[in-house]
Amino acid sequence: MTKKKSEAANKDQTIETKKKSVSSALKSQKEKPVVAKQVKSLKEEEDLLLDSDSGADSDYDGDSLSGSLNSDDFDSDIFDSEDDASDKDTEGGDGEESEDELHGHVGSDDDEGKQVDSEDGEEEDGSDDEGSEEREVAEESDSSEDEVAPRNTVGDVPLEWYRDEKHIGYDITGKKITKKEKQDKLDSFLATMDDSKNWRKIYDEYNDEEVELTKEESKLIRRMLKGEAPHADFDPYAPYVDWFKWDDAIHPLSSAPEPKRRFIPSKWEAKKVVKYVRAIRKGLIKFDKPEEEPNVYLLWGDDSTSDQKSKHLTYIPPPKLKLPGHEESYNPSLEYIPTEEEIAAYELMFEEDRPKFIPKRFTSLRSIPAYENALKELFARCLDLYLCPRVRKKRINIDPESLKPKLPSRKDLRPYPNSCYLEYKGHTGAVTSLSPDCSGQWIASGSADGSVRIWEVETGRCLKVWQFKEPVKCVAWNPLPDFPILAVAMGQDLVILNTELGTDEEQQKIEELLRLGSLPELDESAAAIVSWHQDETFGGIKIRHFKNVSFVDWHPRGDYLSAVMSAGETRGVVIHQLSVHKTQRLPIKMRGLPVCTLFHPHHRGMFIIATKKNVRVFNLQKKELPIKKLETGLREISSMAIHPGGDNLIVGSKEGKMCWFDMDLSSKPYKTLKNHPKDITNVAFHRSYPLFASCSEDSTAYVFHGKVYSDLNENPLIVPLEILRGHSTSSSNRGVLDCKFHPRQPWLFTAGADSVIKLYCH
Repeated sequence: MTKKKSEAANKDQTIETKKKSVSSALKSQKEKPVVAKQVKSLKEEEDLLLDSDSGADSDYDGDSLSGSLNSDDFDSDIFDSEDDASDKDTEGGDGEESEDELHGHVGSDDDEGKQVDSEDGEEEDGSDDEGSEEREVAEESDSSEDEVAPRNTVGDVPLEWYRDEKHIGYDITGKKITKKEKQDKLDSFLATMDDSKNWRKIYDEYNDEEVELTKEESKLIRRMLKGEAPHADFDPYAPYVDWFKWDDAIHPLSSAPEPKRRFIPSKWEAKKVVKYVRAIRKGLIKFDKPEEEPNVYLLWGDDSTSDQKSKHLTYIPPPKLKLPGHEESYNPSLEYIPTEEEIAAYELMFEEDRPKFIPKRFTSLRSIPAYENALKELFARCLDLYLCPRVRKKRINIDPESLKPKLPSRKDLRPYPNSCYLEYKGHTGAVTSLSPDCSGQWIASGSADGSVRIWEVETGRCLKVWQFKEPVKCVAWNPLPDFPILAVAMGQDLVILNTELGTDEEQQKIEELLRLGSLPELDESAAAIVSWHQDETFGGIKIRHFKNVSFVDWHPRGDYLSAVMSAGETRGVVIHQLSVHKTQRLPIKMRGLPVCTLFHPHHRGMFIIATKKNVRVFNLQKKELPIKKLETGLREISSMAIHPGGDNLIVGSKEGKMCWFDMDLSSKPYKTLKNHPKDITNVAFHRSYPLFASCSEDSTAYVFHGKVYSDLNENPLIVPLEILRGHSTSSSNRGVLDCKFHPRQPWLFTAGADSVIKLYCH
């Protein structure tokens, strides 16, 4: 009875919702003109409500149908727009019939009551039919597999691959599906305005066609946008079905495992176990004992198959002693017994070559004496067994040639200096420094005998000689072709000499430059270090320093000149400006004793200082800490040279090592070359050819091919080319003291401690 009452209440609720929807439809008819679309939509809504099973689900009533796909105000006439074209002809007749049907539905309350009674009476009879219909609906599937197969059969192939093709894929027969011509935006817009069903159409990119949504599909979309179940038949709040009967059950069901306290041991199993134990004790039941392996081995066999081989993979069995032969027999044949002459010859042999055992003949075993060396041989055998390691060493089969770096042939790297072409003789002491001029026609040399000479390169003729009282440490030619002047460092003096090699106009400019007029006032710090004087002896300028000058270097523009005083510590580096006769102390704090300095060939204001341990790069314009610090890892730096490109640097040391630095790559050396057995005295780069060289106290000079690529991803190529010999080792063992390249030709000048200058050509 309760079930029938609830079903009757659900039916009453359904009828009330029908009344509301019909009354609202009649009101809209009175307010608006009679339109066949609204009448038809209302009729379809009424049919949906009558066919639905649950009366409480009022998703398709008049209120809920108003709205769009993206909002709750979705007009019911929009859903019916797809039927506009088909209903134009029958609008008059069908509209009247639908109105009459609506008026017929909206009858008196008595008629509705009769309908309800009839429905209540037929409810029990048709319950079985409704149940079968529900099962059929449940068995139906809305899976996409039941739909029509897609026209395009490309599968998971991305559609981007067909972007430049005329077709979009292939159909089931293997024919190409050609793309449709795309309309102009204006034409497509006008077409959509004329088409009332355009809002239902969706473009299928996979099949290149437009798909029109049906009314049911649009309703499904609307329900999903609201967050509801797609199908109206689905009841999210179905009553809970209890599958267990709790009325007659004493204990509730449980899936917990049985506790151990419920275990009852078997009485008969205990008796069986006792029976077996007594039979084993009496010896009625006997077990099979494992067979014992016999502990025997072959006395003269090979140990390669022993257990030790399986236990230790690297085990090597000791070699067996040689088995006794006919010689060890107590009664050997006469041919094995040596004669007296042979025994005398054995005694004359070395002990290593003498045979260990000399066979003898005995009449019986009783007459055989004890073996003299038995204990010695046994002891030596024992030592050999436990002292000599027998381990299989793993050897890697690598061809030694494959470990060598693949370098180009020296023939492909020509030209480079390989033979002595000319010698310049005239100095009486060791030649300490060389400097060719920028044209390559002249070369200046300084010697420990206090003389400075200018030589003609091609002929070896000595053009001019200056004699000083102190040994010359360094000479440097001005890099400008218009100013052929020479800087000479000796003791505490730095002398600027006029070589008198230029034209008359150039000589006038040089004389004006080297004439000291009213000198500018120096700073207190600079005045304590240097002082400028006119050199009356040679007609140049003499700059007196407070310590001995060991190295001089010109700026590429020829106006600035740096001087290094190794013992000057923090004041050991100064820069002289020749045009204004002024000296500047570096505005930086140095750490360590300076060895040499270099001006950057391209970057203005970049200054490189090498101390005994490290190389630091400064920017003199910013007056800050060093921009970069190069860690050489050498014991003591002796010389330094920079590549004409300005990005690579080579550093020589007093331990025979030479480091190549790529300053853009790292602060550590890119490659360290160990070629000279003694100290390296100087290193040099060629201005135009990919060559660099190093000279050492071992009286040799090494020439290398060093190519720097413009591609930053490719490392420099360094190939050793030639070892230049020829200088004699003097009593002081100083070897080659300096080397310089010709500015235009692949030639190398070397200055030796034997007072000879050599020119090496290709």
